[in-house]
Amino acid sequence: MHDPRVLLDPATDAVRKLARRGFTLDLPALEKLFSQRTAVIGQTDESRAESNRLAKEVGAAARRGEDVTEPRERAKQVKARVQELEEEQRRLAAELEEFLLGVPNLPSDDLPDGNTDEDAELVRTWGEPPAFDFEPADHVTIGEQLGIFDFPRATKLSGPQFALTRGAGARLERAIAAFLIELHTEKHGYTEFNVPVIVNRPTMTGTGQLPKFAADLFQTGVAERELFLIPTAEVPLTNLHAGETLAAEDLPFAYTANTPCFRSEAGSYGKDTRGLIRVHQFQKVELVRFCTPDRAAAEFEVLLSHAEACLRELGLAYRVVKLAAGDIGFSAERTYDIEVWLPGQQRYREISSVSDFGTFQGRRAGIRTKAKDGTRGFANTLNGSGLPIGRTLVAVLEQNQQADGSVVIPPALVPYTRFKRINLDGSVGE
Repeated sequence: MHDPRVLLDPATDAVRKLARRGFTLDLPALEKLFSQRTAVIGQTDESRAESNRLAKEVGAAARRGEDVTEPRERAKQVKARVQELEEEQRRLAAELEEFLLGVPNLPSDDLPDGNTDEDAELVRTWGEPPAFDFEPADHVTIGEQLGIFDFPRATKLSGPQFALTRGAGARLERAIAAFLIELHTEKHGYTEFNVPVIVNRPTMTGTGQLPKFAADLFQTGVAERELFLIPTAEVPLTNLHAGETLAAEDLPFAYTANTPCFRSEAGSYGKDTRGLIRVHQFQKVELVRFCTPDRAAAEFEVLLSHAEACLRELGLAYRVVKLAAGDIGFSAERTYDIEVWLPGQQRYREISSVSDFGTFQGRRAGIRTKAKDGTRGFANTLNGSGLPIGRTLVAVLEQNQQADGSVVIPPALVPYTRFKRINLDGSVGE
């Protein structure tokens, strides 16, 4: 959420910046709301001071034995006025908050213009996409031939866009998750959490999922409790410090968690409904970092390097792109996507988004910082996927498929799978 004074400051150039991401900021409406609230706050303070003064005068007059009927009536009227103004102040504060909660973060000026993945700017590539002397299959065909996927039974259980792995496939998924968590905790210094995957409205609001993206969320039907299934572990991990003040000298904090994630995929309109690319429930290892704003640029590079390291360790060819201003998420200032090569589609597909949110989430969730010299501010938050288990499985299968239909397991995963190959009959071996 924004400080309204910052948005109203011409130096911020908020209208132009938000227009780059396709959002029209109604500056006159914001200015009116802010001015009204400011005026009512002043009137409330004046009336409250007058009420206190009259109360003292009535008390003093009563002690002197004077008739206090008239001054008591005046004091009663002023007290009632204070209550009216306080109610008006709460109403205007709620209106202003509702307005501000709908305003996305200001995109960084260094992002390219545009609003689609076609407008992204290539940052770098790593690894050579594998060359095959046969027609490479996509992950659905590979998985079904190996007997490690069962989409019909997943549909029977839950409906379309759900997945089911079995045997070596389920074990490979578990191995990927264990490998990623160990990489981030043992080599990259993250603290692992096991967090709730059902959270309340304030938690969803703190990271920007609510109120704007309610249609993208799964909500529980628990009576008298408004609870939501998380779309990513970013939500609980970031909100661990909601309403807290962090010692600036203790930062950065680096947190990770492997959780199920739930997304309704509202607006996807049938895209990627085949296979594991876009499903309603999936596992993901998430990375979240907290820092002071002056460290954000450096922390962004650290986080990006940690997400890339996952793919490098697995030997998977990928590229990094800088998203256009109109294509970044609601809460982000800037986002780099890491896209892995999928031979079955003959294209790069997003496997991780690494984002810097500035103090946007810090303000929404009330995550403050305090330096030793007493300087206060809001925490800068960053997060990235490190990585989604399903999409990583897709890349492993497609980039490591063999002419005989088998799949070779990347060496980094072998200690976790305890097998090096999945054979065409579903068996595993050397």
